Amino acid sequence: MRNLNAFRTACIFTNNHIEKSIALIRVCYFRFKGLAMTLFTPANTPAEALKLLSIRDNELFASATKLRAATFGNKVTLCAIINARSGNCGMDCRFCSQSRHNHTPIDIFSLLPADELRERILALVEQPVARIGVVTSGGALSGEEFERLLEVLRSLPEHALERVCASLGRLSAEQLKQLTDAGLDRFHHNLETSRQYYPNICSTQTWDERKDTVLRVHQAGMTACTGGLFGLGESWQDRIDFAFSLKELGVGHVPINFLHPHPETPLASREPLSASEGLRIIALFRHILPTATLRVCGGRPLVLGQRQNEIFAAGANALMTGDYLTTHGRGLIDDLAMIQALGLEIDCDKQY
Repeated sequence: MRNLNAFRTACIFTNNHIEKSIALIRVCYFRFKGLAMTLFTPANTPAEALKLLSIRDNELFASATKLRAATFGNKVTLCAIINARSGNCGMDCRFCSQSRHNHTPIDIFSLLPADELRERILALVEQPVARIGVVTSGGALSGEEFERLLEVLRSLPEHALERVCASLGRLSAEQLKQLTDAGLDRFHHNLETSRQYYPNICSTQTWDERKDTVLRVHQAGMTACTGGLFGLGESWQDRIDFAFSLKELGVGHVPINFLHPHPETPLASREPLSASEGLRIIALFRHILPTATLRVCGGRPLVLGQRQNEIFAAGANALMTGDYLTTHGRGLIDDLAMIQALGLEIDCDKQY
């Protein structure tokens, strides 16, 4: 009798153990199934995007690579910028070296002379860059300087003009129409971060004012190049919200910048992002914006360092080469060598 009771007890224990094991297998299965649904497919909701944050780098990047390749294959594009007017900006952006509210020692100058600006554009046309950005500091380019820029655009040969884009601040609908009539087809204007976090970095221009400029760009018949800056102190939820805002606006060209803390700015002491976090931001945006051009720009050498060659694995399909507005970037020769070593191709198609 004692042996029989022991046998019954052993059976009960074994059955309970089996039931728990089966339950554990079911949990693991459904967790895996949910992960599989998250990987290699776009994140269509903020909740789906949030799940991506629990995935390891190698899995997340493999998924981002597949999404990038589905739209762009093995082709990547380059852009370069011209700092056409520098400093003395009335905006109080806490990160910016060009704001007159801050005191970073930089070169300050008004809009470049027309001949010099034209020559610099034509020099870049000879390089394998799909886009050449003319960038001016300040809330909005206006008056004689705006007219001077229009004349430069009108003077360019078609093969050069089609590669030019501009970042000129908060322009009116009439100004944007003049740019379109002059032959410009893309305008850059960043939203910087999420609507919720934005008041922490700027008070002289609202997030919605920036958004309205992007809407006017679309209404003028141009495509918008609109992204932001990461490492400002924003949360992952801010980053997700920001990406979905871009998606709702129909933005197809997204510059991704990383904070390079400038001296004499309120964010001078902020620690730069780690390379891993920077790459994960790129991958997150690729899942939310699967067909958009994701262009890694400012702060790339500082934040990514020796891991710059991983930006395409993380989902980017474009980068800005050469110097940035007030900081040094990475040279074109080095970027071309990196791209070649990765087995990727340079695409000079201006649509990207």
